[in-house]
Amino acid sequence: MIPDQIVEGPLTMSMDPYIGTWTKQEAAHLLRRTTFGPTFQQIQSAVNSGMDAAVNALLQINATSLPISYDPAETISAIGSTWINSVYPADAASSQAHETARVKSLGAWLMKRMNTENSTIAEKMCLFWQNHFAATLAPDARASYQYHLLIRNHSLGNFKQFVKDMTVDPTMLIFLNGASNNVYSPNENYAREILELFTIGKGPQIGPGDYTNYTESDVAAGAKIFTGYIVEGLRSTTLTSPVSTYYDILHDQTTKQLSSHFGNQSISAGGASEYVNYIDVIFQQNQVATYICTKLYRYFVNYDLTLDVQTNIIPVMAQTMIDNNYEILPVMQQLLKSQHFYDIAFQGALIRNPLEVVFGMFNPCESVPNFNLATNSDMYVTIYYYCQTMGQSYGAPPSVAGWVAYYQAPSFSKLWVNSTTIKNRFDIANYITLYTGIPVNGSNFKVNALQLIDGLSFPDNAIAVIDDMCIVFFPKAISAAQKTLLKFILTGGLPDFEWTIDYNAYAADPTNPVVSSPVRIKVEQVLSRIFQMPEFQTI
Repeated sequence: MIPDQIVEGPLTMSMDPYIGTWTKQEAAHLLRRTTFGPTFQQIQSAVNSGMDAAVNALLQINATSLPISYDPAETISAIGSTWINSVYPADAASSQAHETARVKSLGAWLMKRMNTENSTIAEKMCLFWQNHFAATLAPDARASYQYHLLIRNHSLGNFKQFVKDMTVDPTMLIFLNGASNNVYSPNENYAREILELFTIGKGPQIGPGDYTNYTESDVAAGAKIFTGYIVEGLRSTTLTSPVSTYYDILHDQTTKQLSSHFGNQSISAGGASEYVNYIDVIFQQNQVATYICTKLYRYFVNYDLTLDVQTNIIPVMAQTMIDNNYEILPVMQQLLKSQHFYDIAFQGALIRNPLEVVFGMFNPCESVPNFNLATNSDMYVTIYYYCQTMGQSYGAPPSVAGWVAYYQAPSFSKLWVNSTTIKNRFDIANYITLYTGIPVNGSNFKVNALQLIDGLSFPDNAIAVIDDMCIVFFPKAISAAQKTLLKFILTGGLPDFEWTIDYNAYAADPTNPVVSSPVRIKVEQVLSRIFQMPEFQTI
């Protein structure tokens, strides 16, 4: 069973900068919430640099790699090069084969980023926004790539501009029928979701067609405002990328009247930029900041919005966002440096999502596929599908609202775990520790147990090894009995000095399997036990 959250003492309801102790416990909490599994060295480095420097280092969005062709079905772009600006063949069957190959490459690219870009908040922010703007893959992998790159580039940027750019993104236009929304046949899908899910939130219904923050008439007006855009170049044999194109003849040229929730403002015919004017009006409502800060809070801190949180935390975050013209970075700086964020009650308050489970096992062990391009890529695609069996397919959120664990009260993140998904979690834990690993093309991918153990503070000391592993993998201290059991597994029930002898023999001759294998196997056995403990399932 997953342990229920236990509140230890009064909560710290202050967004003032954190001034408490800064130890491995606090640093590990920061890194677990902002990356997909820190190493022990990263935790120690965060301690040494101090909270301010650690947070500032995390809040960087660096340039990323490109999806790479690796499947033989891809014949237009060379194996080992990127396909993001490549055309499609004219033959329908061949075009579909290329699309399938490129989607696999895209999935491998997304998983590789989570596995290798583990020193910044970038990938945690990308997953947050993928859940927020929850579009599924487009029928053209190049459009899907553009969508994911847009998310990454805006992930700590200006939220207002983010919404504007997402509105005319080809993937979003296709997903919410914006590409078929025109003056002759208005479609309300995107007009509804930009209000209900993307910016201001619905709120309780207070009258017929009135949802506190907008009305049905606003949805109808928005549908007209968003008319005129189509997507061209899908799987084109000549265009190197799908594009969003505005056609004035398809746009509703009337003046659109908004409700009292938007000050009874009207949006005059504005051609290709009319949607921009409308979004500016939406962002004049402070509720937008409250809505998005609430989602950030639930994702990075805790899903439980108590009255104190709604009174003392969310308004402070929202005001910071408003004061900074809807820049996301200052809000994240404030949140991750706050006393509230480091309250002991929030450590272990969330259940890991499937991606956090898988990469929370691989990344702390610095385990990265190191085979050939095709095998590495297929390893990542296999991991993608493992996560899908546990309830999280990165490129295909279950609905426009995202994954239910991020919004469904009262359970929220507990919804990640049921009798089926917990078994799948345990199965993959055993595969990558006790068994041969993930099998692909005759190769196997496991956790790198020796890399993990070598990076700990005193790897020849059994007690220190277990202490360090607990810091890495558990958000809160486990019991003395649990630690004793883990040490028993590590030492094989022998006196501690036997572990010291074994490790030192390995350290003196690390390439010799005669001395490395016993150390590796014991650490793998400890990891298998850790990965199936209830405490590991929390973050």
